[in-house]
Amino acid sequence: MNDRDGATRWHRVASVGDLPEGRVKTVSVTVGSTTHQFALTHVDGSFHALDNRCPHQGGPLGEGSIECTDEGECYLRCPWHGWDFDPVTGNTPGGFDDGIAAFPVEIRDGEIFVGLASEPMRVRTVTDVMAETMVNWGVTHVFGMVGHSNLGLADAVRIQEEAGKIEYIGIRHEGAAAFAASAFGKLTDRPAACLAIAGPGATNLLTGCWDAKVDRAPLLALTGQVRQQVFGPGAFQELPLKEAFSAVAGFSHLALPGSNHAELMNLALKSSILNRDVAHLIFPDDVQTLPAGESAKAGGPEGRIADNAIIPPTGVLDQATSLLAQSKRPLIVVGHGARFAMDAVLALAEELRCPVVTTFKAKGLIGDMGCNGPGAAGSATSGHVLGAGVLGRSGTPIASWFMNECDTLLVFGASFSNHTGITPKRPTIQVDFDRMHLGKTHSIDVPVWGEVGTTARLLLDRIQGRHQSVDHTSEVAARWEIWRAEKVSRMTDDLGAGMNSARIFDVLTRLAPRDAIFAVDVGNNTYSFGRYFESSGDQAVLMSGYLGSIGFGYPAAMGAWAATRAHLFSDDDHWAQFANRPVFAITGDGGFGQYAWEVNTAVKYGMNLTHVLLNNGELGKITKEQRAGAWPVWQTSLSNPNIAEYVTSCGGLGIRVEAAGNLEDAMASAMAFDGPATVEILTDTELL
Repeated sequence: MNDRDGATRWHRVASVGDLPEGRVKTVSVTVGSTTHQFALTHVDGSFHALDNRCPHQGGPLGEGSIECTDEGECYLRCPWHGWDFDPVTGNTPGGFDDGIAAFPVEIRDGEIFVGLASEPMRVRTVTDVMAETMVNWGVTHVFGMVGHSNLGLADAVRIQEEAGKIEYIGIRHEGAAAFAASAFGKLTDRPAACLAIAGPGATNLLTGCWDAKVDRAPLLALTGQVRQQVFGPGAFQELPLKEAFSAVAGFSHLALPGSNHAELMNLALKSSILNRDVAHLIFPDDVQTLPAGESAKAGGPEGRIADNAIIPPTGVLDQATSLLAQSKRPLIVVGHGARFAMDAVLALAEELRCPVVTTFKAKGLIGDMGCNGPGAAGSATSGHVLGAGVLGRSGTPIASWFMNECDTLLVFGASFSNHTGITPKRPTIQVDFDRMHLGKTHSIDVPVWGEVGTTARLLLDRIQGRHQSVDHTSEVAARWEIWRAEKVSRMTDDLGAGMNSARIFDVLTRLAPRDAIFAVDVGNNTYSFGRYFESSGDQAVLMSGYLGSIGFGYPAAMGAWAATRAHLFSDDDHWAQFANRPVFAITGDGGFGQYAWEVNTAVKYGMNLTHVLLNNGELGKITKEQRAGAWPVWQTSLSNPNIAEYVTSCGGLGIRVEAAGNLEDAMASAMAFDGPATVEILTDTELL
């Protein structure tokens, strides 16, 4: 680079020998953060540089050709639609005014230099304002794929990333971006963003967006769109995105030139956070780079969100207190909606000395009594004396026992899924912040509209020392002793076709750190994890709950890993609880196959993930369902590579385990590896 005349800076782009006579090629110059591309032509012994972008559809002129007539006139022809330009001046034949810019060229010692005027200051755009607003609302992560219809928006995200205010993770499939953002929201109760282009990029987000919606997780979806000029006729990759997202997004709007862009992002994030829902913004290509104007200010949450501590009416609290006070065998059931209120719920349980069971989505919110995790038995790492495990299809006989034996149910933040099996045959108090969830599946004796933590504290104040609940502590311990003896027996099962799940999750229970985060996929591996893995009470479990989407596990682990880094991009104390926690993915071979290429994403970003993969060579849950329904087993077998070798070839660590005696060492090695590690375990479909 050489400054020859003060106003123009010269940049070497090629050697004379690089471009034969009568040819054109694309050359690039990067100045600061901006890349300029030129169509370099060689005609009649001279070299010329033209703007590489065709003014009609943006076609890359450097990929075109030099076409000459019999009269000796030569033209540079666009490779996309055949329009011609003068290869020297950039003008178009026929007197049209849609030519392209030409740039000065110099040859120095056989090297070709192109002259550029001094780089102008980058103009702040409307998407810069919106990205700044995202940062102000606490968005720390964007998962996505940069493409031709979101480049202006992507550049605004880049500016925030270079300022250290946000982290962008480029995935290999947009579906993984949405699943990662969904898991991030489920874990933290704060939205992450997923970014895609128009058309297929946007539609690929939909499954993960639905996962977030039905599980009440905040998520921000950002999609590009074609230029406004071609709205309607059916341009390339044009889809009616507002209509496509209308069912899944509680808030979906188009960013237009006249929009209040900061306010549009304010409302999107407010909707996502308060409603625990999907918010969607659509960005036409030409709107993304519009100048913001000197007076444009970014938005933020100040004064936009009220306290969420909903206090139930006194009369309803009186009813709940009366029912609870006369109960001798109350049972507390906690769902995912109690995730951030467990201190208050546990204080109430300890006053009543009653067992606490969880839905599968809430697994880990209370420690399993006597959990044999890291640390000495009976220590703080050994669960909670009232923890009675998971209720329902993915649960334990302990939870089922207490459901059968109770005389009153106190349910916090649970949705009464048919997978959970909360009986309607007991007097029930249900507490939820969403009035639509109260009594949704059947009539409830005392439906309580209130925030879980607030309500639990109010009930404790009213009931303290004024109840008849018996002390269930010894009974909880006795039921765990019975179940653990059963698990020990099951660990010896061997049909010669692979390892049994009881042994796998016994090892994981003993080795997994007490504060680990588990992203669990869908399938037999899910049921086995729920049944056999014992939680410390400080762990978190993420899953595709109501949607039940296979493939969730590995992308969700990437989202959880991102959440453990959120404290690096924000000084909000909220993020400290997730900082540096170890992350596990639990999948089957079927689920992992959905997004197996995301291992490369994990390698690229140095994600420290421990992946436990149960490989039975089939869609085992579907095989089981076919047999249970007296159907023939059909089309559930899978053809897999050596998955451990695949992970290693990507730059991670893959360990294949075929014998039970090797499992513990393999798991320990994977956990010690600094990066994505997969323990591929050959398992028996029958030994769940």
